Amino acid sequence: MPIEILMPALSPTMEEGTLAKWLVKEGDKVASGDLLAEIETDKATMEFEASDEGTIGAIHVAAGTEGVKVNTVIAVLLDDGETMDDLGAVASPAPAPKAQAEDAAAAKAPAASAGGSADAAPPAAKAGTRVFASPLARRIAADRGVDLTTLTGSGPHGRIVKADVEGAQPGATKPSTASAQPSAAPTPANTNSTGIEALYADRDYDEISLDGMRKTIAARLGEAKQTIPHFYLRRDIRLDALMALRAQLNNGLAARDVKLSVNDFIIKACALALQQVPDANAIWAGDKILRLKPSDVAVAVAIDGGLFTPVLRDAETKTLSALSSQMKDLAARAKSRKLAPQEYQGGSFAISNLGMFGIDNFDAVINPPHGAILAVGAGVKKPIVNDAGEIEVATIMSVTLSVDHRVIDGALGAQLLTAIKQNLESPLSMLA
Repeated sequence: MPIEILMPALSPTMEEGTLAKWLVKEGDKVASGDLLAEIETDKATMEFEASDEGTIGAIHVAAGTEGVKVNTVIAVLLDDGETMDDLGAVASPAPAPKAQAEDAAAAKAPAASAGGSADAAPPAAKAGTRVFASPLARRIAADRGVDLTTLTGSGPHGRIVKADVEGAQPGATKPSTASAQPSAAPTPANTNSTGIEALYADRDYDEISLDGMRKTIAARLGEAKQTIPHFYLRRDIRLDALMALRAQLNNGLAARDVKLSVNDFIIKACALALQQVPDANAIWAGDKILRLKPSDVAVAVAIDGGLFTPVLRDAETKTLSALSSQMKDLAARAKSRKLAPQEYQGGSFAISNLGMFGIDNFDAVINPPHGAILAVGAGVKKPIVNDAGEIEVATIMSVTLSVDHRVIDGALGAQLLTAIKQNLESPLSMLA
């Protein structure tokens, strides 16, 4: 019996994905563990392996198709001795959304069929219709503009085969409901149900579709600001001792091709602070608070079209050079969307550093279920009054701790930020 290959759930939160690339084609033999396709989730591009052996009998979802729901049939695997005719026993997947159907038909059909209307584009059937047809019959139908739902199959189990399509009249399609309706009154271009686009109908603009990552970011951050009671704590941190120690360490580490960044020190300082103030090392779990024992620190990494927050697990136990190497690796793979879900999910605390962009200070949005996030600004030389009452120049970095008040109270948040400040202003203590 043919085996349906379903769109996999590659992360706990995945509901749909993009079938970015097929690594096999119809007729290819595959074994368990062979790579079948590359699947894009909202966060990463991951390889999808075969769990059975056999021959790829049919591919139902074309490469590049977006919004493919988890558990949709994307291909069919034939066992030894089975033929394409046996595919009639397998129900075709539910029709894809209009855009997917058009993409799939265009990918399979020659250029001659590209001029047909979307309503007549075979072999897409109207919602709810199950079409049993061989891949060859589908291609011929696409060539000739034949709607498969108008045909009766003569193959096994009523399956539509080549002869059925060749005997049909070219262009035999069901009339479009839309074409039978009178023309609607003209409406402004680019309008939608919200009316937002109508406000800009007379302005020149480019419409940018949202990919899965941007949709997820929008949903999560909107949820965070609406449901998390944020409060903000701000401190200025003097970096002179840290900058001097960093220069000294980098001189010694140059032979190992290691260069510590200020961000590496910040990660270490936060990881240690979560150990020094353990009640703040916590997350919101709906009806309870979970206090973590290790310091799992997430760090925001900007990529094209969005951001990742890869997590440095057990950061309190790692040396600065180890944190630096791991962070560079995670950032590089984040930018190519090659992180596994377990590498960017979890953690109790996050760091967002915009200092390298010249930002003095800002307030970051908490990434649920984290209890807090530290927004880091640039280190800037400023005049200060020292302990002796004298004015001197120092390198000052402004930070803001955004805190979930359900998890961390004001006094506890202040303790956490004070511990971070002390670690950064006494950097030698982090090497002990």
